[in-house]
This record gives sequence, C-alpha cells and structure tokens, in this order.
Amino acid sequence: MFKPATTIDEVIVTIEKIIADSVQTKNRAGYFAALYLKVTNSVKNGVVKGQFQNGPRMEELDVVFANRYLKAYYQCQNNERPTASWDFAFQELKKSSVLVLEQLLLGMSAHINLDLGIATVQTQANYKAPLQDIHNDFDTMNTIIASLTYEALAELDKVSPMLSLLGLHAGDNDSVLIQFSIVNARDGAWCFAEELDGKTGEDFDACIQERDQNILQVGKSIIGQTGALAFTVWLVHLFEWRNPAKIINALHNNKKKHFTVGKTLPVIAS
Repeated sequence: MFKPATTIDEVIVTIEKIIADSVQTKNRAGYFAALYLKVTNSVKNGVVKGQFQNGPRMEELDVVFANRYLKAYYQCQNNERPTASWDFAFQELKKSSVLVLEQLLLGMSAHINLDLGIATVQTQANYKAPLQDIHNDFDTMNTIIASLTYEALAELDKVSPMLSLLGLHAGDNDSVLIQFSIVNARDGAWCFAEELDGKTGEDFDACIQERDQNILQVGKSIIGQTGALAFTVWLVHLFEWRNPAKIINALHNNKKKHFTVGKTLPVIAS
C-alpha cells in the first residue's frame, strides 16, 4: 500500500529508492525519477534559501505534488490503474522503441499538465487562502522545473548522440518533438487550477477526469510521429543507448554517488 510522503526529505528518499530499484531491474521509470530528483532537491534548496514568499507552504505544495507522481508509480508497480495520463506514460516505458526524450516528456506532461493544478488547489485549500495568493511562488517553482528540464534535455546528448537531428537544443521551446512547451504547460496548469478552484465532490472529480483525458491525448501526440519525422525518430533511436541502468545513471549525473545493480535503499512506500 502506498504511503504518502509528509516532507520534502521523505520525497527525496523515496525517489532515490525508485532510481536504485530502476537501475537494479533496468526499469525505464528511472529516467523520469532521475530528472524529478533534481527538481525536488532544487525546490528544497529554494525553501531553505528563502526564495519563496511562503516557504512552509511551498514545501507542502511540493510534497502534495510529488505524492501524485509517487502514487501513480506505485499503483503501476502493483498492477493498479493510476490516472489515464500517467497510465499511458508508464505503459509506454515498456516499449524499447520509445525515445528516452519521449519517455521524459510523457512524465512531464502527466505531472505538470494534470498533477500540478490539482496539487496547487489542494494546498491552498489546506491553507484556507485564495488561489491567487500562491501565484508568484507557483511561477517561481515552475522556473526551477523549466531550468532543470532544459539542463536534463541537454544531457541527453550523451545517451542519444543523434538527437540533434530532431532540432533539440537546450532552451529551444520550438523543438519538433516537444508538443507542449514547458511555459505553456505551466500556464495551462494554472488555468486548470483556476477552473478546479471552488469545486467540490462530483464536480471536482469530473473536472479532473476531463482534464486527465485531455492530457492523455497530449501524451499520445508526443509519440504519435508520422511520415518523415517518424523515420527521423527511428534513426535517432538506432544510435541511442540501450542499457536502461546506464541511461539512468547518466541522467542522474551524480559523480559522487551512482547507484549500481544490487544496491537498494530502505523501503518508504510500496
């Protein structure tokens, strides 16, 4: 049974366990986890350094936000069904033909486009404060997400040396495979939060389900390449690294501590 994290530190330990387990089992789920660990560490540092207007609230938002991803991960591990957009992202991990880039984008799409708006509304509800009060900190957190995402995409050159054929460059919002820009995803998440704000009960659930189905279609568009682009994707994939454990460690990019096959961390959730 999934045990939600209650602090950023618990989120970090749980993500580290996912990375370690993914290396051990050669599970491509470790790709997104490696990226998300960097984001979570940076948000934690932002809270510590006072980069947010309300640090404790931002820690709560980060934890609520992360728990949606962690719950979806463990639901899939236990053969349960998460939200449709996350289910699609995790099912695509089983296909070796899907680019590492595409797999990362599927995770980002489900998490930013769906989870972020929900987590923002739930956090503000806990604080019994108007949604607008969190807007500046919401944008600050998304600036962190964007900068680290572009950094991670730039690092993909190591594992996918032909990726330049797709026109992918760090900070290039118009890259051909990025069907959603991170800026648009952020703005869409805020608009979704505004739509969700104030709804309760069945109306609240129905709004989430409708959004989930829309984001599922976004996910399908990310990998639904046709024509000449499909051939280019195939060519890029031909030269991509094949070892998931090696790819995870490259994305993790921690020279001081690389996880290795056979190494595990204490169980936080199951």
